[in-house]
Amino acid sequence: QVQLVESGGGLVQAGGSLRLSCAASGRTFSRYAMGWFRQAPGKEREFVATINWSGGSTYYADSVKGRFTSSRDNAKYTMYLQMNSLKPEDTAVYYCAAGRGSWAGTQIYEYDYWGQGTQVTVSS
Repeated sequence: QVQLVESGGGLVQAGGSLRLSCAASGRTFSRYAMGWFRQAPGKEREFVATINWSGGSTYYADSVKGRFTSSRDNAKYTMYLQMNSLKPEDTAVYYCAAGRGSWAGTQIYEYDYWGQGTQVTVSS
């Protein structure tokens, strides 16, 4: 089992940047694929990015491709989401999640463990 804690959210102006972190407990972190999801008020939780166990493969939602970058440091049991050129429509609670095996995709059911989320607000 793994516990996840997100941090790094906050208020930023449009065009600005933020870096989210997801700290995991336990030495099994490197066994899990990891993902980022977000949920805006009144909307369903949606996929943002996924990264495989080694960090060598990533995949992004079209809405964030070219602006967001996911990475991980297995030695620090931490995953990151660098968010650049932020837009008001990026405003949401951002969640990290751990998936089964070395790769997980874009669907919520592919992830077993979830953090509590961190709020990102982008002002226009």
